[in-house]
Amino acid sequence: MSDAPATDVSTDSTTPISSVELVLPAAPDRGHDLQVRVSAPTTGHDLPVIVFSHGMAKSMNDYAPLADYWAARGFVVVQPTHLDSLDLASDDPRTPLIWRIRAADLTSVLDQLDSVEAGLPGLAGRVDRDRIAAIGHSWGAQTVSMLAGARVVDTNGAPGESMADPRIDTAVLLSLPGIGGADLTAFAAENFPFMSPDFAEMKTPSLIVAGDHDDSPLTVRGPDWFTDGYLLGPGATDLLTIFGAEHGLGGVEGDKDAQTTDESPERVALVQRATLAYLRTALGLDNDAWPTARGTLTATSAPLGRIDSK
Repeated sequence: MSDAPATDVSTDSTTPISSVELVLPAAPDRGHDLQVRVSAPTTGHDLPVIVFSHGMAKSMNDYAPLADYWAARGFVVVQPTHLDSLDLASDDPRTPLIWRIRAADLTSVLDQLDSVEAGLPGLAGRVDRDRIAAIGHSWGAQTVSMLAGARVVDTNGAPGESMADPRIDTAVLLSLPGIGGADLTAFAAENFPFMSPDFAEMKTPSLIVAGDHDDSPLTVRGPDWFTDGYLLGPGATDLLTIFGAEHGLGGVEGDKDAQTTDESPERVALVQRATLAYLRTALGLDNDAWPTARGTLTATSAPLGRIDSK
């Protein structure tokens, strides 16, 4: 067996990329236009789309290690900036609804792919709108999970309305928060009542990525809280557990993030290459990409992670 580094799960060549910041119209109750960053390779056709949802208080300018990596390997990456990056006042009427507005932001991006395509010079006519993935980190992962079919449990204990979007072919959920109720700390229950997902209808094919050292102040449980989506979501086909990783998975937010305490280029590289492999197989671009990624981790003498599949 090979002793190649555990991150060597893809050898796809890279392409120069270009990016642009756009402003898209949004629903009137949002209060602000929707700012997005669009990145894509400068060459190539039939480019699949990734819509990315950032974590709390981040923005479209974060997560460059992921967005640039995917774009250089053939994807159009669209990163909206959600309202939580604006530090809304607690008495702002939008504050309790931000979790809903976040999901609507992603839907709005999909509704306006014409504008996205026209906004980046040279992109027109090169987008494959029949292959769309949604990816999110932390709160962004919960946002994406809603488009994949998860629902927020209401105050009566019943799953709320579905915000699933059939245009999403596959999802990647990085550091996805787990179930609520008694599993939340008092702080989380008081400040984030929407953090109570029901994964029973999360049927979109999904990859869950979790760090086995992700001890969150939001739950009374340990790092296993971040595997609930895999265990309870019928569409969650695979779980990548990254050894030694905390919430930032080694630093996927990028250089601007000062909160990453487990900085590791090797872990970030594993996230990059594993997610690419999963996307390529899930979107029908390369049926061998994900099985090869799983095999590489298994064959490595000192792997950085483990992949479980249903």
